[in-house]
Amino acid sequence: MKGVEKKNLAGKIAFDLIVSVALAAAMGIAAGIALAGVTLLFASQAQAAEPPQQGTLLLRPRAAGEPLSAPLLSTAVAFHVSGMVARARVVQTFRNPGNEWYEGVYVFPLPENSAVDRLRLRIGERVIEGEIQERAAAQRTYAAARTQGMRAALIDQERPNIFTTQVANIGPQETIVVELEYQEVLRYRDGRFSLRFPMVVGPRYIPRGVEDAARITPAVLRPQEGRPPVNPVSIRVELDAGVPLGEISSPYHRVDVKVLGEARREIALADGSTPANRDFELRWSPRPGSAPQLAWFTEKQGGRYYALLMLLPPAATQGARLPREVIFVLDTSGSMAGASIRQAREALELALARLAPADRFNVIEFNSTAQALFPQAQEASPAQVQRAIGWVRGLEARGGTEMAAALNLALDGRDAGGRVRQVIFLTDGAIGNEEQLFRLIRSRLGGSRLFTVGIGSAPNSHFMSKAAQLGRGTFSYIGRIDEVGEKMAALFARLEAPVLTGVELRWPEAARAEAWPARIPDLYAGEPVVVSAALERLEGELRVSGVRAGQVWEARVPLAAGAGSAGMGSLWARAKVASLMDSMREGASQDAVREQVIALAIAHRLVTQYTSFVAVDRTPARTSDERLKLAELPTNLPEGWEYDKVFGELPQGATDSRFALLTGLLCLLVGAWMLRFRRSAV
Repeated sequence: MKGVEKKNLAGKIAFDLIVSVALAAAMGIAAGIALAGVTLLFASQAQAAEPPQQGTLLLRPRAAGEPLSAPLLSTAVAFHVSGMVARARVVQTFRNPGNEWYEGVYVFPLPENSAVDRLRLRIGERVIEGEIQERAAAQRTYAAARTQGMRAALIDQERPNIFTTQVANIGPQETIVVELEYQEVLRYRDGRFSLRFPMVVGPRYIPRGVEDAARITPAVLRPQEGRPPVNPVSIRVELDAGVPLGEISSPYHRVDVKVLGEARREIALADGSTPANRDFELRWSPRPGSAPQLAWFTEKQGGRYYALLMLLPPAATQGARLPREVIFVLDTSGSMAGASIRQAREALELALARLAPADRFNVIEFNSTAQALFPQAQEASPAQVQRAIGWVRGLEARGGTEMAAALNLALDGRDAGGRVRQVIFLTDGAIGNEEQLFRLIRSRLGGSRLFTVGIGSAPNSHFMSKAAQLGRGTFSYIGRIDEVGEKMAALFARLEAPVLTGVELRWPEAARAEAWPARIPDLYAGEPVVVSAALERLEGELRVSGVRAGQVWEARVPLAAGAGSAGMGSLWARAKVASLMDSMREGASQDAVREQVIALAIAHRLVTQYTSFVAVDRTPARTSDERLKLAELPTNLPEGWEYDKVFGELPQGATDSRFALLTGLLCLLVGAWMLRFRRSAV
């Protein structure tokens, strides 16, 4: 008996030990997940799919089943550019080749400053104009139409640069066309205009607490050799620059350019269409001596005048360079693998080599964690700079994108004494917790200035541009390795030039102007003042002033001298909405902001976080006994990204916490089973 008791005791001890280890492992992993805060959704969005035919999308029901191949007949984007304003029409045509009814859901990007103000739904000869409604009301309208078998379309804004479209009751063999239009102000810097059109929403790293993760992370097809990317897009641009044109270029896509006059061009993709896997950008420069110093556009609408101002301050003489403390931050997460990390490393090497001996510096890299090269900023001696360059050359892309940890290291909330403190942040911005990071930047910026450098084929330009704005810096974009030298040289010129601060606008009292942004940010060399305004009268003159290198600069703009231009009201409303949303970070009431945004957006027919477009064909098409399936339209992986670094099976890249979570659950199940087995055995 004693031997049996000893054996039973040993068995119990063994069981206890195994159960304890299993539970400890599960609890450790769970604790790690909680501490890191990295509930990731990258991998959950990946879809294995049979190779589709060329030029197709996949309609995949959420329930188990085979994917349905749905040819994308065309996505056509047409721009009309007048001066510094672009009007765009995006037309997406889909056909359901199957014999069942579907509801299609797809996620797509637009420029972060776009004012989406029109939606049409086309079914055969019928054209249904969309209505702008408060978001919840629009969703109820759409849901009722879907249930009643009516064809309907709904467009929601998930982020200023990410939108979701739902199309209900796509019938068997039926073609559906969704049209939307938007307006935007073009970017002007260093004597060159640029028009960017994003074509793919890259996978996002989603830390814990992001409630709308599923709505900003579309399914992504795994690239396969011999299979062309999906979602072909055609692009056409009618350009009327308003001034004689010089150089015109498209750095990421081949284009054909037709000359129609000194100031006019017609541009189209040379290959007719391109896969939706990287941003399109068109750049042009006025002919030397023709660069605009002032543009003032006006439009009368509903008894008010709406206006857009672009004013370029004169270049300042380069003064003595102040010593700097420069903190370089490099994203080494899985989404940066491939071309992006090579571009980022080269850009950072150029930046390090540019440091002067009087400067201080440090380098921070981050993925699932963040680490600094030095405990604190070091003198930029040749030895320390070479040490940093060697360290940077050895960095590889892997893991998640815990950007908050890096920002906490880089932004310490203090001034740098007599030095200019600059933080240069190189990343693709592939995160979904933008608002959390914006609040962090605002609270910890202190005397620093934050400069963001977008890396790769499809950076998150909403995050990059807003982070730079909040950080009193600038946003630059590097899309190819051969641009690194040019783009970094331009950034260095801005970093080392005097900044125009204290910019003020003094409107004549009779104009009763309401201008946005309410506070003009600091301006760097080559950057213009850009303001949208609503006025009661176009009388008197606007005075614009600022201070650069201790010198006061002032300019005057006669309000009655503006050129007529359509769409100024939408641009003003879009600028006001952006300022209202920003005000919540400064303590404004969310309910009060929401009420103002809804009223403004409905008056100007704009899609916002609180308003949506909905279009309903009131003729019932699907009967109640015909089942409606839900389908998601996948996207391409952005060009240059490495799929296995983002969706790999190993615990790296975007799958770290997913792997840990599954492992933890497995350990819990094993432990529970062992406890139950032990109790039944005793």
